[in-house]
Amino acid sequence: MKDNYISKRYWKDRSTPMGKVDELAKEFYDVIDLSLGDPDLTTHKIVIEGAMKDAMAGHTKYTDFRGDPELRSEICKFYLDEYHVEVSDSEVFVAASGCLAMYLVLEAILDDGDEVIIQAPYFTPYPQQVELARGIPVPLDTFEEEDFRINESRLKNLITERTKAIIINTPSNPTGMCLSEENLLQIGKIAAEHDLLIIADDIYGAFSFESPFVPMISLKKFNERLITINSFSKNFTMTGWRIGNIIAPEKIIKTIQLINENVLFTAPSISQRGAIYALKNREVIQPPMIEEYKNRVMYSEKRINTIGWMSVLPPKGTFYLFINIKKTGLSSEEVSDIILRKAHVLTIPGISFGNCGEGYIRIACTTGIPRLKEAFDRIESITFD
Repeated sequence: MKDNYISKRYWKDRSTPMGKVDELAKEFYDVIDLSLGDPDLTTHKIVIEGAMKDAMAGHTKYTDFRGDPELRSEICKFYLDEYHVEVSDSEVFVAASGCLAMYLVLEAILDDGDEVIIQAPYFTPYPQQVELARGIPVPLDTFEEEDFRINESRLKNLITERTKAIIINTPSNPTGMCLSEENLLQIGKIAAEHDLLIIADDIYGAFSFESPFVPMISLKKFNERLITINSFSKNFTMTGWRIGNIIAPEKIIKTIQLINENVLFTAPSISQRGAIYALKNREVIQPPMIEEYKNRVMYSEKRINTIGWMSVLPPKGTFYLFINIKKTGLSSEEVSDIILRKAHVLTIPGISFGNCGEGYIRIACTTGIPRLKEAFDRIESITFD
């Protein structure tokens, strides 16, 4: 949008895939929306009732600049209990969402022109977040025939004298891939050899289906160069609460705090109280939620692999499926549009997640199995002529 009152940085159309699908969803009255990763389940009543009680008790003011001390303590306890990792309070920052956490991290570590290698297919905001922090995004392509693992040689070939950090996301949005401990060790060794930071986006850590989730922080070997981002949005179905956290070396946390004081001041106090109840009650809250999404994903995989022009790898994590549609001979945007027009089912084209996402579409299993059945019944009836 060219306008003298708008920064020239935004004259070029920078519409996000998420914004576009929101508009597309309104085109048909009976659309089944499998696009955005916004769970249909309501936040657990333990969280809602606890946060309400605390709000009535006066937790409606600014919190400490790094976050509610009680929440920071629960985050440290979580890492100790789950992964036997000792996290110092000074290494914890509470942010208003995982997305803001990523931006704050990038703003804190990047100088103009610094390069950030991004595991691709990637969460769609990553490249623009890097650019907002005046950095240069460098996609690291991964491929289905390699199980979407990070290839050590390709990673090394992308490193230059301007490379500052590597972003990894496991379990991955959009592919559902989970990096193995061996893969994480390889990435860590390469980062250490080239003195790079590792930014680990762990926001789907609760959704690892084949084996227990292995976060980079649990390896303990690279924590002096590791920044971990987490969120309550998906792990506790708290998307609207907008609450996340960062674990990083103290000097980085101090810089993030200074930036955030001029952006947001503090994360919402009531959301932070809700997060405390979520962590304290995770053994009650999470198992049925995880089982529900696992059932949806496994059902969807079976349906997809019975449709001749679709295929998908066995699900390993998250509630997304990255569906191969190359047999159609069409682009991901064309197939996604046909599915919308003919079946009234909304998906996201794979190209939205980077060039190596071409030939795929992503669905989010954020609706129940009866609705998923209806969606796949509609999709199955599509003919390409």
